[in-house]
Amino acid sequence: MDMIKLTRVASLASWFALFTLMLLWNTLLAPSQHFPVSLVLIVMVGPLLFPLRGLLHGKPYTHAWASFLIMLYFIHGIQEAWVNPEERALALLEIIFSTTFYTSAIIYARLAGRKQKLEK
Repeated sequence: MDMIKLTRVASLASWFALFTLMLLWNTLLAPSQHFPVSLVLIVMVGPLLFPLRGLLHGKPYTHAWASFLIMLYFIHGIQEAWVNPEERALALLEIIFSTTFYTSAIIYARLAGRKQKLEK
């Protein structure tokens, strides 16, 4: 498998893993005691839906800007791991998934962007 396909598969897998984690975390595993579940889902899961179409179509530009969006989830994971020991395992998964998405999406954007320039 070439590097472009490998990084695309890794970015999609980590995006779906992060999406699933956020859904489960905020509905079943540790729902918020202070806010309605629907509000938490809109704030935590909603932004993940913005790049979905471009990610599924393999657009390098979408992978590039989605990697910056994912940094919000990385920051959230660091904050939760530091502050909330009961949810530390979930926060560590969030950190792993967001870091994996970030690195694979950036590499995919670079390699696929170069390939598109060479084909023109």
